[in-house]
Amino acid sequence: MSLNGSAYIVGAYEHPTRKADDLSVVRLHGDVAKGALEDAGLSKEDIDGYFCAGDAPGLGATTMAEYLGLKLRHVDSTECGGSAPILHVAHAAEAIAAGRCNVALITLAGRPRAAGAALSLKSPDPDAPDVAFELPFGPTTANLYGMVAKRHMYEFGTTSEQLAWIKVAASHHAQHNPHAMLKNVVTVEDVVNSPMVSDPLHRLDCCVVSDGGGALIVARPEIARQLKRPLVKVRGTGEAPKHAMGGKVDLTYSAAIWSGPRAFTEAGVTPTDIKYASLYDSFTITVLMQLEDLGFCKKGTGGKFVQDGGLISGIGKLPFNTDGGGLCNNHPANRGGMTKVIEAVRQLRGEAHPAVQVQNCDLALANGIGGALASRHTAGTLIMERI
Repeated sequence: MSLNGSAYIVGAYEHPTRKADDLSVVRLHGDVAKGALEDAGLSKEDIDGYFCAGDAPGLGATTMAEYLGLKLRHVDSTECGGSAPILHVAHAAEAIAAGRCNVALITLAGRPRAAGAALSLKSPDPDAPDVAFELPFGPTTANLYGMVAKRHMYEFGTTSEQLAWIKVAASHHAQHNPHAMLKNVVTVEDVVNSPMVSDPLHRLDCCVVSDGGGALIVARPEIARQLKRPLVKVRGTGEAPKHAMGGKVDLTYSAAIWSGPRAFTEAGVTPTDIKYASLYDSFTITVLMQLEDLGFCKKGTGGKFVQDGGLISGIGKLPFNTDGGGLCNNHPANRGGMTKVIEAVRQLRGEAHPAVQVQNCDLALANGIGGALASRHTAGTLIMERI
């Protein structure tokens, strides 16, 4: 069953906070739900489907439904890390097409920045089958991505300077975002001269850690057409996991190599048709891998694609992350998929900052990577169209 045109994104809201010292996680979920409802022109009584992931406290969807006072007939708590909200949009479209709900609310929220060390010192799950084999080698998020970057450099000749251009592009966009954590424009030299975190990734190759969250509302087409908001159609979706595959490890590609083609096929478009891309940017290498795996450039040529401003709005071939993304704006709850969809919706509505708004933006893509590129992760690809 194709989901092309089965649902529309009618509400989107990003929490303005970046450090929530006085707000609980459940309150953050409530705030973003309220914001998205107001953006759509709906009330909580209109919501009959709810989607959340592991960032929701307590019993997840059940706890949040009680807290928000929702009367639901469909829930989905699919958990796949940072890509979960992108999959939730696709799952909401599926549920709507199947008649399980009419209007779906998707929320994400967290406060890792305020929690600080209390969050980072959480012990690994002793029941996870990978722990006994991998923990002795000291895996961390940064060194897992460093491995991928180093392999890409070895295989294809990619340079630190080319990766730095991704951060430079993000900073050019973030300067126009009053909520961005890092508003200063940086240069390639700034990035490569920042402290090394995990060779070859420098501090400025890494995303920020922020509190906050966001919410989306997905509705049946006939409902969407009754609302006084620009129409953003779900046109193509794709999802896929990648893992160690019994030892057949290849660090040169991500699961987007599978999720992307599925989304493009469903949408009936090609990468050259996309006017704007929201790409998960936990690290600069994450963006480079997605550009190649989604077909915006050939494998191994991502470095050349991004250098000299290739991703800067108004200058480059493919404007990306015009809110500053996770590299400069925010990375709420350490899960960046939600903000990727929100900024894509802004672009399609023509509501991005004028300095970064893509002209005639009628097709946008959001892609998320949940997990770690060097171990196990799930990719979610979403193609949206302005009607």
